[in-house]
Amino acid sequence: MQLSTQSGPCRDLLSRLYHAHDRGDRKPSDRAMIECLEEMLTLQAHRPTYLIMDALDECPDTSGNPSSREEVLEFIVELVCLHFPNLHICVSSRPEMDIQVALEPLTLCPVSLQEESGQKKDIMTYVSSIVRSDRRMRRWREGDKRLVIKTLSEKANGV
Repeated sequence: MQLSTQSGPCRDLLSRLYHAHDRGDRKPSDRAMIECLEEMLTLQAHRPTYLIMDALDECPDTSGNPSSREEVLEFIVELVCLHFPNLHICVSSRPEMDIQVALEPLTLCPVSLQEESGQKKDIMTYVSSIVRSDRRMRRWREGDKRLVIKTLSEKANGV
């Protein structure tokens, strides 16, 4: 939708997809949507385009062959391999092995917040504020509160 608001030709492509699927009565296939996006990116090749994918690790990695997560990873690889000069892709995720294996070869600028002290401090501050402000937890013994804060902050693993 955002790309379609940027140019008439992109809007026309999205409209064509919409009409080809009975004005939204039928859901387009993932492949049809990917092809529409790729056409839009071709039209927008001279303009910077930012594609943000947040929490990729939350994409299901279970049933289906391939799984939903594998399909998304294949989609990212496909986009990168098209070498759109002004396409910028940012993916956020926990460091799941399958995601790392798929994306590491494509990554120009990896950023990890897992081991950042600021990240750990933010988690501890957040957990502490919840434990100390929740009316049920306020009744806990101080030692129990400290143990919960310490354990959750350490086990969060930067996430």
